[in-house]
Amino acid sequence: MHPPCPLPGRRRSQGVRGKPLCPRRGRGEGGGELGAQEELAELAVPPLQLLQPPVEETMMSGFLKDLDQASERAQTDRGCEALSGLIRNRLFLTSFVHALEEQRNFSMKDKCHVASLLTLALHSDLPYLTEVMEVLLRALMDQSSNAQPKLMLRRTESIVEKLLTNWMSICLYGYLRESVGQNLFLLVSALNQQISKGPVDSVTEKALYTLNEDSLLWQAQDFSALKLSVSLEVASVGEGDAPLEVSVLDCDTVEQVKEKILRAFKSKFGFPYSGQLKDIDIVYEKGGSSLLLQEVDSSSEVLGAVTMLNTLRHYKIPDGASVKVITKEGHAPLTTQASLKDDKNYSIKYFHLIDPDIDDQSGNPERKKLKLKEVYLTKLLSTKVAVHSYVEKLFRSIWGATNNRVPLAVKYFFDFLDAQGDSKKISDPDVLHIWKTNSLPLRFWVNILKNPQFVFDMEKTPLLDGCLSVIAQAFMDSFSLVEQHLDKHSPTNKLLYAKDIPQYKQEVKDFYKQVRDLAGFSNAEFKAFLQEESKKHENEFNESAALREIYKYLQQHFNAIEEKLVQDGASRELKDKLHQVKDFFTEQKSCSWD
Repeated sequence: MHPPCPLPGRRRSQGVRGKPLCPRRGRGEGGGELGAQEELAELAVPPLQLLQPPVEETMMSGFLKDLDQASERAQTDRGCEALSGLIRNRLFLTSFVHALEEQRNFSMKDKCHVASLLTLALHSDLPYLTEVMEVLLRALMDQSSNAQPKLMLRRTESIVEKLLTNWMSICLYGYLRESVGQNLFLLVSALNQQISKGPVDSVTEKALYTLNEDSLLWQAQDFSALKLSVSLEVASVGEGDAPLEVSVLDCDTVEQVKEKILRAFKSKFGFPYSGQLKDIDIVYEKGGSSLLLQEVDSSSEVLGAVTMLNTLRHYKIPDGASVKVITKEGHAPLTTQASLKDDKNYSIKYFHLIDPDIDDQSGNPERKKLKLKEVYLTKLLSTKVAVHSYVEKLFRSIWGATNNRVPLAVKYFFDFLDAQGDSKKISDPDVLHIWKTNSLPLRFWVNILKNPQFVFDMEKTPLLDGCLSVIAQAFMDSFSLVEQHLDKHSPTNKLLYAKDIPQYKQEVKDFYKQVRDLAGFSNAEFKAFLQEESKKHENEFNESAALREIYKYLQQHFNAIEEKLVQDGASRELKDKLHQVKDFFTEQKSCSWD
């Protein structure tokens, strides 16, 4: 599946911060292990950007201007007004889309971009956008039904498929906030906690507790848990001078200890510490003396050309030790390097828990591989058991029906697909199952599962990414109609959830049947829902900038679009409006200072 295209148009001064998905914890300690350690992040993005990867700067040029700029305070020019009216003509817009897709030089990136621009330009009129999407989907089905209908909506190679992704992200935003977001956050928190309970190699980023074989630290040494009493140089935190208790491991590097201190601070007080990781140091205080702790110093162990990173065990830090967080400006550093990881040869020059030569082993490769897989699976299972309840709650919040109700958009779209199957006389029930799977879990939910940073104001570490990929694969396997045939040679991520998948598959089938059997709703009800969704995020996107970008495609392919309108039987009036839009933009360009 191709990743969805970045959606341009959000203005920086209009950043949306949603309400917390569950009540924020109060200051101080208490509660269960998970609740006491983590605080629920806020939804930090509007629905149109839920699924968007990092945006290319050149692509976003002109879409992220502040509202206060004079150019954005001006009235929309006549060209944009005329084009806005033109794309609200259904015949024109469908002809425009089909004409673009028929061009050989119209790339996948262009399709993605146009779908995003149309979503922005028509976000204030979701009922119309939905109507156009239906027309384009019917046309796509007519193309697919003659070949392989099971592949429809899977490859994501048309503008309407990109539109569907954006439409789902808008319509399911509320459901994500109200019903799924909390379970997703709790799962991510449980994974992070489980990972931090065991050693994590700072250089290779492998961990003892993980779901992913590729990131497993299978040769981990013995380790001990420690509690540090941390005092903070910055006293204006609003909580007095009480020390912060932080859980660490004796095998943690100095940088890992800093990270755990900053996480513990944010978890307890609800806001980040004033100093960033690169700006702080920690000092071990004992008997009136202090020792600056660093990743590498004159006491570091050196083996040939490789230097071992300093750990708490190296410094002989005991359980219950007192440490202080200070700013780096307060002392003369022993090294001029801000961070060892800034060194491009970091993974070659340093090691933490894994000796660089440890993988140089001889023997029968195949036998060794099977033996290690048994070791891997045993270790991975311990993490799976620790987070399994969170995984199941998340899955069932996605494919379950609360109080015999499902999101309006899901009921509407599944009914639409059922109706198309009936009209095209598709008798194979697997086809409709696959259509629904390709349109909802594959197009929306799996991206949310793999990328919680699209939903929450949080960072996704490589270790978390590896765990979420395994869970997302189990999620998608639950929607598959293909029976799994596993043996000792199968990937560990498949073996981990092999016993759970049959049950999940039955739950998915029951969910699809339940949605189909639910009483429908009127067109007026669904239109009211769409209008309400439009109002929730009005004035957040630069529609004029989106329209100007749409015009670039219209200008580039003007003759092809005009020919397509003729083929589709467009009226003289509609063709005149097309030329009028072109004249407005040409006049504007000739009068501009550019």
